[in-house]
Amino acid sequence: MLTTYGRSSGFCVDPIEKKPLNHYLPGTPVLSFGTAGCNLTCEFCQNWDISKARELDRLQDAASPEDIVEAAIATGSHSIAYTYNDPVIFLEYAVDVAMVARRRGIKNVAVTAGYIGAAAREELYTFMDAANVDLKAFTEAFYDRLCTGRLGAILETLEYLKQRTKVWFEITTLLIPGYNDSPQEVTRLSEWVMTKLGPDVPLHFTAFHPDYKMLDLPRTPTSTLTTARDIARKVGLHFVYTGNVHDEVGQSTYCPGCGERIIGRDLYNITTWRLTEESRCDICSAAIPGLFEARPGSWGQRRVPIRIGRRERA
Repeated sequence: MLTTYGRSSGFCVDPIEKKPLNHYLPGTPVLSFGTAGCNLTCEFCQNWDISKARELDRLQDAASPEDIVEAAIATGSHSIAYTYNDPVIFLEYAVDVAMVARRRGIKNVAVTAGYIGAAAREELYTFMDAANVDLKAFTEAFYDRLCTGRLGAILETLEYLKQRTKVWFEITTLLIPGYNDSPQEVTRLSEWVMTKLGPDVPLHFTAFHPDYKMLDLPRTPTSTLTTARDIARKVGLHFVYTGNVHDEVGQSTYCPGCGERIIGRDLYNITTWRLTEESRCDICSAAIPGLFEARPGSWGQRRVPIRIGRRERA
């Protein structure tokens, strides 16, 4: 029984790039929300106060699916993100919201670790338009030791998204010093993405900061992210990004045809836009995969918490 149905740990209007999604409605606002709990036990969780919460009184905002969609429309959000904790945990609630959103012309985005059984996977992604999947590492030992999960299950989800759905998806790997950031592991991960998913699936390497049960490690150096990006691009991936650091080069989009910067980003601000209305490079006409509007949004770096429905305490 889903005890968190209709009750959220909070709502916020974010930039879509924060999910992160760089090829999906760039520059637009997304209404983000989650509940509490998780089906993994990651010792490095960056949202542990939500994902590990057990106290029901953390869930303070009671909102129906209709309330959430109305709030998305009122705030000018182009999409709703099921995030903060994994939508796998509140699948019934997420699907009900997504069905209402789809009827009202609002897109749906899952931010997930991808750890889900086959039947539930199909139910969730039937109603999602985009996803960011957290590929935490590329060894079973990492998942077993730090997450109490299985790498193979996440790889199954990624192949399912590629082969059996039309969901636009991007991948994020949080690089943790000494655990999953070796050039050898980054190479194996990148080669798997290239071979199984193709060169056009965006891959984000993001910086770890000490949190939850892993407070004794340093932050990930920017140089580690840059090295990982260089490795993935050398393997053949077209769209590789760095995250959680200020890196205009690593966060911008480059045309795979001519190599020119076609979407410039300074943190979450769009600084360059060289796409045609047909989502092609305006220099060499190469097609750029993703979902793009004729012009980018201008939401920028704003993060605006909002209140929906009524406050509720157990």
